[in-house]
Amino acid sequence: MSFYSWWLVHRHVTPFGTDFHSHVRLLRPAKRQTNNERRVIGTAGGTKAHGATVGHQQTWYGFASEAAHRRGLANKRDHTAGQTGDYAMSSKPSANTAKTANAKSKTQTNHEGAASADKTMTDDKKAAPARSGHMGLDLGTSRIVLASTQGDRTHYKTELNAFVSMPYSKMTKAMLERENIHHTHSGSEILAFGNRVDEFANILGGDTRRPMQTGVLNPNEPRNLEMLALALTNLCGPAKNGEKICFSVPSSASGSDADVIYHEQSIRKVLEDLGYEVHSLNEALAVVIAELKDHDFTGIGMSFGAGMCNVCVAYLGLPVVAFSTTRAGDYIDYSASSVTGETPTTVRLAKESEEFKLNGKARNSIDQAVSVYYRDIIQTVVLTLERILNNNKQLPPFRGPIPVVFGGGTSMVEGFHEELRKAFAKVNLPIEIMDVRKAKYGMNTTATGALVAALADM
Repeated sequence: MSFYSWWLVHRHVTPFGTDFHSHVRLLRPAKRQTNNERRVIGTAGGTKAHGATVGHQQTWYGFASEAAHRRGLANKRDHTAGQTGDYAMSSKPSANTAKTANAKSKTQTNHEGAASADKTMTDDKKAAPARSGHMGLDLGTSRIVLASTQGDRTHYKTELNAFVSMPYSKMTKAMLERENIHHTHSGSEILAFGNRVDEFANILGGDTRRPMQTGVLNPNEPRNLEMLALALTNLCGPAKNGEKICFSVPSSASGSDADVIYHEQSIRKVLEDLGYEVHSLNEALAVVIAELKDHDFTGIGMSFGAGMCNVCVAYLGLPVVAFSTTRAGDYIDYSASSVTGETPTTVRLAKESEEFKLNGKARNSIDQAVSVYYRDIIQTVVLTLERILNNNKQLPPFRGPIPVVFGGGTSMVEGFHEELRKAFAKVNLPIEIMDVRKAKYGMNTTATGALVAALADM
């Protein structure tokens, strides 16, 4: 089932309406409908849109058939209003399984009290309903976000995608267990991972180790896949009853897809070993799917993460152009670290504090350096978009201005929205921009788009 065919059904309700089970039934309609209904919802004449990868960008063409369907159904649109479910963090600890850990390293993983960092954000003390069997996963360089539906609500769980290595001792192990910090014992060392490992990095006077770098598996970290498998096992748990999961994949920044292909297939194997039916989705396209339903999934989605800034220009939910730049959150941290003498972890914690604002009023040298590099990443990604679009000769016929929507952890700082808006005002694009808006789902935007894709069987 193509995304556009699904959308013709999905447009009638919001993805997280209060009548969730009715929504799920609406996502499975095609085989039970009459011939006339199938002709309306299906693709005309069996014609589908196609995508062609050009370097590190994707050019889209062959849109006439899909656009004809959208126009043909315009008179039949149901304007039933839906309601977005409340957000909550699941407090149920995930079970651990040894299958996804590196088979060469016999580790003993502790997950007691794994839910301490993910407390339910409601006054209801009853256990959360069982999840529906669909999940969206934002696999970020710095943080991993899992979105799932439980009953009529959407739940989010977040885990820091980092770890630290410490010499093994019974005292250290007991302390980690007492503080409910995820860890694994391997030989003469203990590897603590997930939320709160920044505390240990600062105590040890070093930096955290990352399984991922610039949006993909870190080639300089020998434990990259092993630690990522442990994190995903802890966050997602083993699948139940054929559950589906859709995870985000970045666009290649180098012009070669080899690193992204290896990354995607490796993550797919980890999730399949947990028992899931696995799908993947471009990270920036997930932003469009999560945020631009009211614009027929047409616009520019931007995801500002730690390892990459991902951009996708979409038309009716189809990627027209997709690319990424590696000047992102980590670039800010390491660049500011080099000019201030502070560790990248210290810079990142200062950057993510509520006191820092991108308003030209620096409190100290760290603020000043971070502000400089923030403006650099914004200018870089907008100028790259200008160059790629002006060199593209196969853009579809956008019917008027289109919106720009941005999300991701790096964009959450106060003042970012205004800086991005000013950057767009300075460039000359072949597409008219309606407005520049902040994603309503914030740091959960990509995971939300991936969840919608999982629901739609994309």
